[in-house]
Amino acid sequence: MMRSKSIATRSVAMPPADVTALPTRALVWLVGSFGLLLTPQWDRLPLWLIAACIVLAAWRYLAQNGRVRLPGKWQKTGIMLVVIAIYVATVQGRFTVDTAASFFVLAVGLKWLETRTERDFYVLFFILVYLATVNFLFHQEIYWAVINLVAVGLLLVGLQALNAPELPRTMASGWRRLGKMLLKTLPIVILLFVFFPRMAPLWSVPMVSGQARTGISDTMRPGDISNLAQSSERAFRATFGGELPAYRDRYWRGLILDYLDGETWRQGEKEPLGRPGRVAVDGGAGNLEPGDYDVLLEPTDQIWAFALEGSRAVSDNVLRSEDSLFRFRRPADTSVRYRMALTPEEPATDSPRVPDNVRRYLQLPAEGNPRARALAKRLAETATSDGAVVDALLSRFREQAYFYTLRPPAMPDNGIDTLLFDAKRGFCAHYAGAATFVFRAAGIPARVVVGYQGGDPGMDNAYLIIRQYDAHAWVEVWLQGQGWVRVDPTAAIAPSRIESGLRDAVAEEGSFLEDDWASPQRYGDLAMLQWASLQLDRINYHWQRWVVGYQGQSQLDLMSRLPGGMGLRELGYFTAAVVGFALLIAGLVSAWHLRRSGPRDPVARLLGQWHRMCERSGIPVRQGETPSRLAERIAAVRPGAENTAHSFARLVNKHYYGSGSDVAPRVVRNAMRRLLTTMGKQLSPPGRRSGPPRETAVRVKG
Repeated sequence: MMRSKSIATRSVAMPPADVTALPTRALVWLVGSFGLLLTPQWDRLPLWLIAACIVLAAWRYLAQNGRVRLPGKWQKTGIMLVVIAIYVATVQGRFTVDTAASFFVLAVGLKWLETRTERDFYVLFFILVYLATVNFLFHQEIYWAVINLVAVGLLLVGLQALNAPELPRTMASGWRRLGKMLLKTLPIVILLFVFFPRMAPLWSVPMVSGQARTGISDTMRPGDISNLAQSSERAFRATFGGELPAYRDRYWRGLILDYLDGETWRQGEKEPLGRPGRVAVDGGAGNLEPGDYDVLLEPTDQIWAFALEGSRAVSDNVLRSEDSLFRFRRPADTSVRYRMALTPEEPATDSPRVPDNVRRYLQLPAEGNPRARALAKRLAETATSDGAVVDALLSRFREQAYFYTLRPPAMPDNGIDTLLFDAKRGFCAHYAGAATFVFRAAGIPARVVVGYQGGDPGMDNAYLIIRQYDAHAWVEVWLQGQGWVRVDPTAAIAPSRIESGLRDAVAEEGSFLEDDWASPQRYGDLAMLQWASLQLDRINYHWQRWVVGYQGQSQLDLMSRLPGGMGLRELGYFTAAVVGFALLIAGLVSAWHLRRSGPRDPVARLLGQWHRMCERSGIPVRQGETPSRLAERIAAVRPGAENTAHSFARLVNKHYYGSGSDVAPRVVRNAMRRLLTTMGKQLSPPGRRSGPPRETAVRVKG
């Protein structure tokens, strides 16, 4: 029997005493918060790193329950070296803000293996709060903000469970206390958010991480844009001061590709990146006038801005470059808002100047695609002008059996010949590249323009949502007397793509977002799903525009609308007044509570009166002193109050530690009040007594 008992005892893996020093409920809240804070990282961290963090946190939780043991010193060192080696091999020498943040997450995961004491809890608590702020570097949408806020709430509830593990219903009471604190501080937070001066930082760190983002790039191969057509991610949103432009006029120019390298179109002259730093993100201010429009661009890590043809820059965070393109001073590594204005077309008085280095727009490889070259030669010989060559090629696209498809066939060497004469099936990039090749072979300066075409209205037609599947490529040719003219082969082959969008253009083929089954835009026939998607997008749009994007220029614009107007100096004075007033009110309220609010227990209030009475009588109450011990000291100093003090002490002990009584609590409290009155007279200095001291003993039955 004894042998069986000893075997059973050895089979239970009891945790070390320092592991169980933390209350289990506090640890559970901490682990839950860590899991939530990992959620915004899923698309950025490698899968092995997320799995390692989950395993390490689970290891600590199982150790709390005695199922496993935490590793020793040398085991922890070995684990740390292994995961860091894997991380270094994964990073491959890159060091960016992104890799630094990833290493921080790894360090948080390793911290779980040495979280044993309350001190470790506090260290991990503040580390996780910092991790919540790191998440905002990469995700600023409102739903991620809510997740981070809930995670911090879990941390605060865990902090309460650590400091008061004996409280019943820790979850309900903890969340209730947090809610009250939030309601008390929310008005001050809102005032400080609105009025605290938003000044530009003295220095900044670029967020460019080196990771590929979904979006157009500075090269174009035949299948690149068709790959983008399978993504419903947002590229940008645009809000107009007047009516939305017609769908066919929504050509968002981004960059020009003018050099053909084999089958790849590139920029002939690489645009230089700006100096390190952050791009100004608050380029829009004031009401939108008719013809003005605001663009809220998603992060691209590129310097180009997208604008409609015939636009000019209104905000100063974008610059106009050659060829009527617009650029940021630095790469857009976060959401950027800028303002543009459509300029009315004016009749030309002089013939446009021939572009500098016109040979740049006539460049072609020395060899390749002989049939396309022969076609260009025939068109040039039979046409009377360059414009006639353009019209002839577009007529060929319209009249012959060319198809617009997201499933183009493979096109090996001489792909332009294959497209124009054999396959006759392609996407916008195929046709734009082929048309530019033919025009150049015919002696007409031409270039490929890459950007977006289209955009779907947001909720209530308040703005346009331009997504990655709106990515488009078209051609601009130089015509004598007209300058650069837009020529879009897609409009000749598939007019529905330009008039109503990609969904209609490939409806018969059924290839719209066929690889993106989770996208709401794929299910355009489900009205409720589309409504919910637009509602969520509207909430997130206003969040990004008025909360995340509330920066210096936006703040000054808002302040200028207030009566009298406010500048930076007035904002500073107002903020100081708000902070001072808030501190004053908080101090007064705290003092009032300390003075007025006592314990809710009536007996505790009476006990407090007794303690204050003793202090006034020169009998200081010692910390942790019991009522009986205090009564003994009173009897030693004031013998006349001995019976009264001991009677009061017995009633206090009976209330807190007795097993019950048949006497009503109200009767006990009344007896204690009478004892206090009598004791007040007995403890008064001898010179102030009106008569001989009276010894009073109150007996309460039970």
